[in-house]
Amino acid sequence: MDISIIFKIAIVGIIITIICQILKKSDRDDIATLVSLVGLIIVLTVVVAMVADLFTQIKELFDIF
Repeated sequence: MDISIIFKIAIVGIIITIICQILKKSDRDDIATLVSLVGLIIVLTVVVAMVADLFTQIKELFDIF
């Protein structure tokens, strides 16, 4: 695991926040909600992949299965 992944997640969060604020100021609350959900899904996909990799490394470390 690398610290750059944390920075990538933070950058995605900042970009999504900026886009949502712009959309809310232009009275597009429904699209802002969809954009925030898409951002959440993107970040969760990255985190789930990292957790799966962690479990794989733990299995290899303890020679399970």
